[in-house]
Amino acid sequence: MENEKIVPPAGKETNHSYKLYREPADGKRVFGNLYQCADNGLQHVCVTLENQEYLIPRGCYSVDVTMSPRFKRMLPILKNVPGREGIRIHRGTKPEHSRGCILVSADNENKLCAIILKNIQNNEKTSIEII
Repeated sequence: MENEKIVPPAGKETNHSYKLYREPADGKRVFGNLYQCADNGLQHVCVTLENQEYLIPRGCYSVDVTMSPRFKRMLPILKNVPGREGIRIHRGTKPEHSRGCILVSADNENKLCAIILKNIQNNEKTSIEII
């Protein structure tokens, strides 16, 4: 079923981990839904957008927040992406705004930065699993 929506299973993981469920590609666009793993299951955080030509391989990645030299602001960055560097979560509305990064709305970019920074201050690791 090519256009079937993916519904995530309920999971019990840490509050500091996320799961990104991708939808089937729509031309150059790949939409997804980012969920935070919470004590009571998965909580939807936001819709994501990726460029199909530069998709991050499926897997689980540690996430940090660092200053982006390109965007001149603090942004989440995925660590240890095979063969890639500088893969971030940042604002964008078109697949052309990404060469491998995960795009979110400006509000969600700020929200994710704040959550991840708080985790770092509490010495708690954050990860994202791309499904």
